[in-house]
Amino acid sequence: MRPLEDITVVSLEHAIAAPFCTRQLADLGARVIKVERPETGDFARDYDGRVMGLSSHFVWVNRSKESLALNLKEPADLAVLKELLGHADVLVQNLAPGAAERMGLAYDVLKETHPRLIVCDISGYGADGPYRDKKAYDLLIQSEAGFLSVTGANGEPAKAGCSIADIAAGMYAYSNILAALLMRQKTGTGCRIEISMLEAMVEWMSFPMYYAFDGAPAPVAAGASHASIYPYGPFPAGDGHAVMLGIQNEREWAAFCSIVLERPDLIADQRFSTNAGRSAERQALRDIVAGVFAKFSAAEVVRRLDQAGIANANVNDMKGVWAHPQLKARGRWVQVGSPAGPVPALLPPGVPAEFDPRMDPIPGVGQHNEKILEELRSGGFARTEALAK
Repeated sequence: MRPLEDITVVSLEHAIAAPFCTRQLADLGARVIKVERPETGDFARDYDGRVMGLSSHFVWVNRSKESLALNLKEPADLAVLKELLGHADVLVQNLAPGAAERMGLAYDVLKETHPRLIVCDISGYGADGPYRDKKAYDLLIQSEAGFLSVTGANGEPAKAGCSIADIAAGMYAYSNILAALLMRQKTGTGCRIEISMLEAMVEWMSFPMYYAFDGAPAPVAAGASHASIYPYGPFPAGDGHAVMLGIQNEREWAAFCSIVLERPDLIADQRFSTNAGRSAERQALRDIVAGVFAKFSAAEVVRRLDQAGIANANVNDMKGVWAHPQLKARGRWVQVGSPAGPVPALLPPGVPAEFDPRMDPIPGVGQHNEKILEELRSGGFARTEALAK
């Protein structure tokens, strides 16, 4: 039995933050009913067509869900949603600010008739404050949270290559819902969870913020290199590939000089005798390292780094990750169904060995309308933990 098999989640969701949260609840066995617009559905379905005509974003965060297409501007469809909430344990929504309240779905209203319901509201900036009504997309939150100020190089900021602000919000929503379910076992009542993308992202920015505490200079934007530790980042090898490496202490620095660079004289070089010195002199040190690495292939550089006990990694592109030998050796890929046919999916990280994660198909728009509406009409809706007590 999966841990959330008796939990029903209704989600008014789109884009990434809320769908990523609810997909992880589905991984653990929850029944997730995704409420979408009729015909068009979640607008993330149309971001691209890179997965056999399906959107890459949508495929990622929407497996194992049931799609219920409702026009919530129509009273009859809104009544269906409200009836459905009587069978739900959790409501998740990341609609525009104020939209849930206008439909009568505010927590203060719902708790009167559904005292055990957990309501999770996800927004860009929070339910109040001067930024409440600002539009909030992932890149905008990366910018507001200061993330762009510590990325890139040479004065050019760079965003994260994935939806990092959405992911941060989705992870906090997921973990807080799990905590709320545990709390409900003790108290017998639900609660409201409020997740702000800005606050989630600022939490993740705590290291550079404390580094710049009390007006101190902020970390230097160092591209793929570390802002304060050196050498720590990518270095080119002679075959055109790059190797990522990281040196954390003086013992590793000595091994790097002696075994990898075959330059033991650098150990006593006063310019490089401390991490602070190496970081200050990073261009001179980079020239030395790149000059040695140019004599070898990336594979040979990795072999030398491994011999010296220096942490390293390949600088993979997406093709390299799809074919990663570690993921293949550990059997981390499975197939899930979709409206376009089977697609590969990564097994969720961290699921205990005692049960298999739920890996059900990605739904089409409104695919489960008939099933869900019949359950409501017949009174046969699955009995949930919320109704059991």
